[in-house]
Amino acid sequence: MFAVQYDRFGGPEVLHLGEAEAPRPGVGQIRIRVRAAGVSPVDAGLRSGRTPMSARLSLPHIPGVDAAGTVDELGDDSGETAVGDEVFGTVDLASLGGASAEFAVLQMWAPRPAGMSWAQAGAAGSSVETATRALDLLDLRAGMTLVVDGAAGGVGSVAVQLAASRGVHVIGTARADNHAFLAGLGARPVRYGAGLADRLAALGTTRVDRALDVAGAGSLAELVAVTGDPAAVVTLADFAAAQHGVRLSMGALAGEPDGRHGLRAVAELVDQGRFTVPVEAVHPFAAAAEAHAAIERGSRRGKIVLSAVGGVNGSGDQRRTGR
Repeated sequence: MFAVQYDRFGGPEVLHLGEAEAPRPGVGQIRIRVRAAGVSPVDAGLRSGRTPMSARLSLPHIPGVDAAGTVDELGDDSGETAVGDEVFGTVDLASLGGASAEFAVLQMWAPRPAGMSWAQAGAAGSSVETATRALDLLDLRAGMTLVVDGAAGGVGSVAVQLAASRGVHVIGTARADNHAFLAGLGARPVRYGAGLADRLAALGTTRVDRALDVAGAGSLAELVAVTGDPAAVVTLADFAAAQHGVRLSMGALAGEPDGRHGLRAVAELVDQGRFTVPVEAVHPFAAAAEAHAAIERGSRRGKIVLSAVGGVNGSGDQRRTGR
């Protein structure tokens, strides 16, 4: 099969499109022919070799944890899914990759709803799982007020919509040029950065029940201050969490219950017209280096996606492409 891969750590230029052995599904898994695969900051961090988790990788490594496509093989105990079904989801997150290829094995999945494009479906899996897991940890209930710090990115934009669907009042922090985008997702936008308490007061917000830090930009002390309780704050990205008494959610890597139930919930919300997966850019698989470079530039409004629709080279060419 064709696969995006790297055999040494470094910048986006180490990525190339080559050949790899097709994976086989295990118990409770399915294999799909990939139509689209998401690219995340975690993928870029692992590829760079600068994160501790990079040491867990065996090279060459196929990046990517999110994918959508058509089921072509079933593992034992894979439920009611059938060959030919269109699905979206994630690989085994503990594997740290494998989705950016012609075939991928999914550990968590849900049917692709008619209103979700292939690009949106390919981008959705881990963002939905992560946001669902974090919101569950926060024990959100209807009528509460939640601050999402760093709300315009892939996970933040999903968390905003999922929280709103639970009847939660959501305030999202972002740069000023993303405020209209956040308002369209159902959040009250405020400016990102220090001085959050004053900006919340200017909104007339006198109580914040919970806070979710997606950005990891050093805001935990302020989030604890505005909620009044470290236990009311969860971070997905700040490794100084323990210094503030805040929970750092690491998902499968920390043995936490996963948020896979969020995938089917999102599929239902899409069918109801109450959820969208913001996609900033779509690249052919052969342009994986460009997609990773876009991730590293930051300041995204939604997800970056690799697509096999139209061919791995973006021109309808489905031939295997070697290094």
